Amino acid sequence: MLILNEKQIRLKIKRLAFEIAEHNHQRTAIILAGINNNGYGFAKLLSIELKKIVEIPIELVRLRLNPANPLDHPITLEIKNVENLADKTVIVVDDVANTGRTIFYGFKPFMEILPYKVEVAVLVDRKHKRYPIEVDYVGLSLATTLHENIAVKIKDTDSMEVHLI
Repeated sequence: MLILNEKQIRLKIKRLAFEIAEHNHQRTAIILAGINNNGYGFAKLLSIELKKIVEIPIELVRLRLNPANPLDHPITLEIKNVENLADKTVIVVDDVANTGRTIFYGFKPFMEILPYKVEVAVLVDRKHKRYPIEVDYVGLSLATTLHENIAVKIKDTDSMEVHLI
């Protein structure tokens, strides 16, 4: 079942960009750390909107981890100098927050430095948290059953969509 079409996704991205700008307009930079492929694609769309409304630098980085086995593979940030994130606002971005495990382990690289703050932005937030994750910026909050899944088409596609399957 289609729950968000492209127009709705774009409106949510624009609203989220304004929320992020409102809460971080006095910072020196905002770092958007997109998790893997869809999170990075969503972060990229957020960065495009943010650059239209703020004058501070917006940096986009990819955060790589294995969601199924986060301890079996390295968790890495694709950035030349991780120390440059010190005293910056970092926003961990993913397409869907379900149990919170992926985002929880996504915080690991930031524990090596001291960012000003770390926040979370997701397109869809499900209410099945098993990890202590609070999502700061939410496109759509959705109560689902444990047997339902969310499928997000946001990158490398002609038409962005979010489906409940």
